[in-house]
Amino acid sequence: MPTDDNAAGVRARAREPGKIQTTGPRPCLQSPAWSGADGATLKTRPSPLARPEPGGAGPRAASAPRAPRATVVVAGVGGAVLALLVVLYGAGLASRGTGELRIPAAGTTSLLRAVVFTALALHLGELAGAALARTGPLPRSLALPAALAGAAASAGQIVVLAVVSDLDIPATYGTREGGLLLVMANGFLLAAGCVGLGRPRWALLPLAGVVLAEALRAHPEPYTPEWGTALTVVHLTAASLWAGGLCHVLRTMWLRRAAPADARAVLARYARGAVWPLVVLAATGTLSTLRRLPADVIVTSAYGRVLIAKLVLVAAASALALAARRRLLRSRDAHQAARVELAVLAAVVLISAVLTVVPDPHWLSTR
Repeated sequence: MPTDDNAAGVRARAREPGKIQTTGPRPCLQSPAWSGADGATLKTRPSPLARPEPGGAGPRAASAPRAPRATVVVAGVGGAVLALLVVLYGAGLASRGTGELRIPAAGTTSLLRAVVFTALALHLGELAGAALARTGPLPRSLALPAALAGAAASAGQIVVLAVVSDLDIPATYGTREGGLLLVMANGFLLAAGCVGLGRPRWALLPLAGVVLAEALRAHPEPYTPEWGTALTVVHLTAASLWAGGLCHVLRTMWLRRAAPADARAVLARYARGAVWPLVVLAATGTLSTLRRLPADVIVTSAYGRVLIAKLVLVAAASALALAARRRLLRSRDAHQAARVELAVLAAVVLISAVLTVVPDPHWLSTR
């Protein structure tokens, strides 16, 4: 037991400036500061167990849960595998039981056309999204890899066509479809060159050529092909701006997540402008359906079955877009609805690629 003299000495040392009392109670590890005997606030080094989580206020647990991140990874991988299966086998499954002719290399062609549509959406959407973002940081450009992927996919379709037709490559260029695919490949390469030269807006002209060539390629039928080509040009452009623009806007929002008001303003500008592509897409899709799909084979043809699946997905994406717009008008967070909308639009792109491969339903209606 300390004597009175010792206790007095301890109290005297505690009152000396710059001295820290060591005989009293130790500060708690979870206290950010404690006071010395002279009233000064003395800082302590925080314990690792007391560090707050980013965006949270409480101490970090000894073992942070990793289930949400693992769930996202598993869902992403599962979605990619499902998408690949749909593209590779969708045309064959849709044609089952219809009596229609089998399309050679339908899965490979669907996959390559899905890449072409994705490349167009990413490139055109980035050009439109950059204008919506205005000033501020922008995400890394995907225009160059998208253009190169589109060129490779177009060239791949030429190879598939040559193999299926038992022609060499120069002879394939001489066919109608082969020549149009060559125009698409060169258009994507020119767009990539514009990006590489630092003139991304110049890529609009070769990309317009790609859209026109794809529209001509998709409508070789003898009945009013000019109307089908015009509808496809408008339809494909509107779809690319809707899906690709949303992708670029969401990437911009993630980059500006430290400024929520700025990120929300970018999404609000997109929501106001996306109404027109949605209206145009619905109008051209309806006209194309009335023109190309006879009423008596809606559910008995592969084209009709795939089209029904596409319409359901487009309706879901439209509902999500309207829900996001409504939340923005009420000053609520619409980021999650926009992300789900983008996922549904990605499925629409895949189904659209399958739709370009299945047989024309007219022969089934008139046989």
